[in-house]
Amino acid sequence: MKQAIYQLISDAVKQNQKLFVVLIDPDKCSDEKQISHLASLLNIAKPDLIFIGGSLTSESTARLIKHLKSQCLIPMVLFPGNAIQFTPEADALLFLSLISGRNPDFLIGQHVVIAPAVKQSGIETISTGYILVESDQTTAVEYISNTRPIPRHKPQLAAATAIAGELLGNKLIYLEAGSGAKPPVPAEMISGVKKSISVPLIVGGGLRTNEDILNALNAGADIIVVGNILESTPEKMVDFAKTIKNLHNQPG
Repeated sequence: MKQAIYQLISDAVKQNQKLFVVLIDPDKCSDEKQISHLASLLNIAKPDLIFIGGSLTSESTARLIKHLKSQCLIPMVLFPGNAIQFTPEADALLFLSLISGRNPDFLIGQHVVIAPAVKQSGIETISTGYILVESDQTTAVEYISNTRPIPRHKPQLAAATAIAGELLGNKLIYLEAGSGAKPPVPAEMISGVKKSISVPLIVGGGLRTNEDILNALNAGADIIVVGNILESTPEKMVDFAKTIKNLHNQPG
């Protein structure tokens, strides 16, 4: 079984290089013309990875991945909201466990359903502890998963949850404000979680500006995921990518 994606992430973290990820929801990108336009922008921005998935996703995940792969060479990683979104067409799978919630279906239930197919496929599988953070509104993840997010003003609780996830064997921790969230994950929470774990930290949700991205990176995020804002203004991914690459080129 290949370990190319996790190795890419691990090597970047060891070298203190920040990674930029574009998240694409198949339900928001089903038209072939739209996919081609998105692929052209991806080829310009050159994000490190593409995450594919969503909370519902009625559109074919496999179809979207095949179309994108025919037009760009950026590695594609499944970010599934449930078992039916699995496809071996991707380069890797984030095997997500919603550790901030207490719904057994998203802690282990969905995983049992799809585990035999995942193992048989041979796809690179990355165990990921997913932590949902309170937003200004009920997000799709919160509603679909029927779980309560961690309060924004409780960074210690987020840190303890992340530690538990790492001790359980999660190779990544993902702090998420939720799709469509206006306020991103608080910098204090990102910093507290980063200081508490030794595995790479992903941060997403509510990141709409270069300032939002820099704040998250400076607080300790290893990987930045941007999705919702790119659905209406996909061109922004080019500017976001430049911001992160310029950060790499700064002295020290």
